[in-house]
Amino acid sequence: MAKKVAAKKAPVKTQKNKASVAEFIAAVDDDARRADAKAIDKMLRAVTGEKPAMWGPSIIGYGSYKYTNTMGEADWPKIGFSPRKGATVLYIVPGFLASEPLMKKLGKYKNGKSCLYINKLADVDQQVLRELATRSWAHMSEKYG
Repeated sequence: MAKKVAAKKAPVKTQKNKASVAEFIAAVDDDARRADAKAIDKMLRAVTGEKPAMWGPSIIGYGSYKYTNTMGEADWPKIGFSPRKGATVLYIVPGFLASEPLMKKLGKYKNGKSCLYINKLADVDQQVLRELATRSWAHMSEKYG
């Protein structure tokens, strides 16, 4: 009978690193997207009380927590965002957006399981966005410390 060999797990690609958040934001090509990134960073610093860190080459994250999936255990920011070319992506509590009544008041957006896609900050109600971020942060902090 053949012995089972444990498969090697691929390392998590998106890891916290020492890259400069300020330099990353300054390097965003589009002026409007860069301004939005500065505003979102300011909002998330205020909501979380955390200094942001780069996660991988393009995610700005605040705080961290450990999660486990089929690939093993990894760290991920409690909340974060990435000013991508097509949209700014906010990383919020997995599954949180679908059940959140504030989503109806947010404005123009798309969402995935734990991602909120905003074309531009002017498309959404920024007070509602701040409240969503505050609730998400509180939930993650309560659940993961």
